[in-house]
Amino acid sequence: MRTRALVFCLFAAACAPAANNGTADVDSTPAAQAESDPDLRPTGAGGLPAGYLGRADRANTNLSDAKYVVSGNSWEITTGPAHIVYSPKDMATGNYTVSSTIEQLAAPRHREAFGIMFAGRNLDTPAQKYSYFVVAGTGEMLVKHRDGDTTRDLIGWHKTQWVPAADAQGRQTYRLEVRVAGDSVKFVVNNTVAAALSKSALNMETDGIAGLRINHNLSLRATPVVVTRN
Repeated sequence: MRTRALVFCLFAAACAPAANNGTADVDSTPAAQAESDPDLRPTGAGGLPAGYLGRADRANTNLSDAKYVVSGNSWEITTGPAHIVYSPKDMATGNYTVSSTIEQLAAPRHREAFGIMFAGRNLDTPAQKYSYFVVAGTGEMLVKHRDGDTTRDLIGWHKTQWVPAADAQGRQTYRLEVRVAGDSVKFVVNNTVAAALSKSALNMETDGIAGLRINHNLSLRATPVVVTRN
């Protein structure tokens, strides 16, 4: 079954919807809903965890409107603006695996994505670049690339049996991994390869900083990313 899924998804880039040329917000709330679903500021919001940097999607938003509470080896996250959060120490090059476990704690008003950011470069400049693998409680997944203010789909939003939907209370747990080895980039959910891409086919860069990508108005529990050299 895993082999069938991998063979199918190796062609996912060709089957994905046309590229989106716009801000990364299109991977969360549809544009028609954005005005009626503004970023919420959770009570006690104070920004990112100590030792971590971040960047919001929109220049007119503030990461102090995100709430991170350290709880053991994980963070309780309430957003707030859509953003990436990362540490420069989490540099991944060559063959590697980036992993994080993320639990959605409550259902958002609309489909909102969360997952792993990788291949991050120039993250504090207008020339920022990164790719990201995200899922949603709707049972869907997406792989996307950002270059400055422009984004494009590598694998478009789609439902898959490998991404479990949230339960009636809006809860679900996702063990996410990005595995880079040779020419292959595999996207793993709960220890099963859900999709894969060829680096050479897409002229895809994979070296860079890894972190998390969290969209707006979400309630999550997440572990900081772990980078393992393969």
